[in-house]
Amino acid sequence: MSALTSRDLHSALDALHAIGDGCGAPGGFARCGVAALAGLIGAELTTLSVCDLDSNHRSVVSDAPGAISARQIEVFDRYFPEHPLVRAHGRNPGAVTRRISDLVPSEAFVETPLYNDYYRPIGIRHAMALPIYVDRRLLVSFVFNRATSAFGEHELQLAETLRPHLANLYRLAGGEAPAPCATLTAREREVLEWVAAGKTNRDIAAILGARPRTIEKHLERIYEKLGVETRTAAAARARLL
Repeated sequence: MSALTSRDLHSALDALHAIGDGCGAPGGFARCGVAALAGLIGAELTTLSVCDLDSNHRSVVSDAPGAISARQIEVFDRYFPEHPLVRAHGRNPGAVTRRISDLVPSEAFVETPLYNDYYRPIGIRHAMALPIYVDRRLLVSFVFNRATSAFGEHELQLAETLRPHLANLYRLAGGEAPAPCATLTAREREVLEWVAAGKTNRDIAAILGARPRTIEKHLERIYEKLGVETRTAAAARARLL
């Protein structure tokens, strides 16, 4: 394994400082984390992935909002239990940074339904996950994705060097959720509860005596504060809060 250079370490410290500076704002750890780490590792798509191991659901914050659609998230969840990185890291207190290719030969992985139904449509072939929080219910990781070039040993070493420091920043930023529920207003909490109950925007508007467009605006702010991108992910997060 190639040794990290002083330039690598300085760049890593700069990234950690940028993430730490952003931790004071709601959702700042997630947003600053994916932005700083994408450039440092050299990923084409970087996410903070929160996996609920009980419900087999993943919510994400990405450095390219909209890059993963609601439909694609549903497809991922379909294969959640058999994802190599979820299987390796889930409920594993000793989890370390791994690439999919560390767990499944690349030739075999591209033949799997997970690759052909999820990764191929979004144009991703290589993935590396850096776990920062693991318990019996949640797995929280920064995940780096590329279309063509694989993640090398040098990038793996850099990510693994950062891992304990990112885990500490994550705990200092508030723990399990990318953005704490405390930042939601009373009305946003109310809307989220009805979303989790399966109500449509029109239903919620009628219940609360508001316009559907107002409910849409509330949901946009809820998504941002919770660090999710879809209605399904917001409902899943509501059940964890």
